[in-house]
Amino acid sequence: MFEQFDALLLARIQFAFTVSFHFIFPSFSIGLASYLMVLEGLWLKTGKQLYLDLFKYWIKIFAVAFAMGVVSGIVMSYQFGTNWSVFSDKAGPVIGPLMAYEVLTAFFLEAGFLGVMLFGMNKVGKKLHFAATCMVALGTFISAFWILSVNSWMQTPVGHVMGANGQFLPGDSWFDIVFNPSFPYRLVHTLMATYLTTAFVVGGVGAWHLLKDRSNAHARKMFSMAMWMAVIVAPLQIFAGDMHGLNTLEHQPQKVMAMEGHYDSHPNGAPLILFGIPNSEEKRVDYAIEIPKASSLILKHDPNAPLAGLDTIPDDEEPPVGIVFWSFRIMVGIGFAMLGVGLWSLLARFRKRLYEWPGLHRAALVMAPSGFVAVIAGWITTEAGRQPYVIYGLLRTADAASPLDAPAVGASLLAFVLVYFAVFGAGILYILRLMGKSPQTGEPGAQHGDTGPIRTAGITPGPTQNLGRAEALPTDKEDV
Repeated sequence: MFEQFDALLLARIQFAFTVSFHFIFPSFSIGLASYLMVLEGLWLKTGKQLYLDLFKYWIKIFAVAFAMGVVSGIVMSYQFGTNWSVFSDKAGPVIGPLMAYEVLTAFFLEAGFLGVMLFGMNKVGKKLHFAATCMVALGTFISAFWILSVNSWMQTPVGHVMGANGQFLPGDSWFDIVFNPSFPYRLVHTLMATYLTTAFVVGGVGAWHLLKDRSNAHARKMFSMAMWMAVIVAPLQIFAGDMHGLNTLEHQPQKVMAMEGHYDSHPNGAPLILFGIPNSEEKRVDYAIEIPKASSLILKHDPNAPLAGLDTIPDDEEPPVGIVFWSFRIMVGIGFAMLGVGLWSLLARFRKRLYEWPGLHRAALVMAPSGFVAVIAGWITTEAGRQPYVIYGLLRTADAASPLDAPAVGASLLAFVLVYFAVFGAGILYILRLMGKSPQTGEPGAQHGDTGPIRTAGITPGPTQNLGRAEALPTDKEDV
């Protein structure tokens, strides 16, 4: 069945499929953990039942998303030994310890406090439970820290020495490896992306319930908080993305050439190609719509600054321009659409119409999954733009794969596709069902008998009490 395919291509497709499926869940759970921390902190500070209701509502969704993220992440690690054994052998002395640090710090931290966060609200004090929520949120950040450090080192490898057998060995300072040149930019850009992804999911859920009942206090609160996040973080993300692009131009210029569609060098200022169809055979962008010299202005802050093109790069070192060109535009386009919705909500807020404009609510509902599309498009830009290298400039992807036959890789790829869509598809449908139910005053949570997400994992919490009802204040319907 797979004899006509190349084993390397199938291995790349398999890893791309599993990592894209996996990152859907961390891109949501990282931001959602921080949102839960904010909700519980506001409840402790104000005593308002509304925040506790929202905390219980979203913690059930977090439990399912977190579990699916852990399971899908474990599967990915096996591919390093099956499909990419040469890469594991050569780069293991550098990336192995970094990934071990992620397990020893982030995973253990999350695992240690997750049970307290899910089941301990009535078994420990309020402050201790809030501390557990904070530790889970911190754990998601630390996990992102180490994983992004690994990926960034593969993009901008420094701090290593080459061993006699061709292995990458740590040099004198692990600091140089961990904090490699692209890591700070990639960390900030990715974390902001997770916060925006979560904000638009929360905003979309709030919009859905506002369209059915504008007086729904819980929907109002989550929609308002999400729109504040959008209007604040979206412009910061655009700025961070611009800084990340400048860093990429310095260290991975051919990736930027592919993103911009610059097949030719421009000695007197490069145009910004908004849209077009990359034609790698003829080395041009067909039907290009462009702004003269705007690319030089953005990348060099000088409209007349020269920019090199792919004509300066050997053909066998060029990334796939079509994929990188379009994935980059999808990511950027969604980023500006997020900014537009945020500004629209700001206008509605100033006009006291935040909950009265169904057009805004429908736009927020349509944009609910946009963050997932943007982060996947961003990773496609990052990873495809690095090709043909797995460790940029040092180890080619073709030289990093295991010596496997195409049928073996194809069979495992087919199994992954079938199992992933069955298992994780069911999990996503369950999350959507949870989101479709409107939050209620006195929202039941894992501590109050509604243990659907927890029982799904085969865990049954012990008997609980009704926490927070006696001291709760009346529901607050005001804006944040």
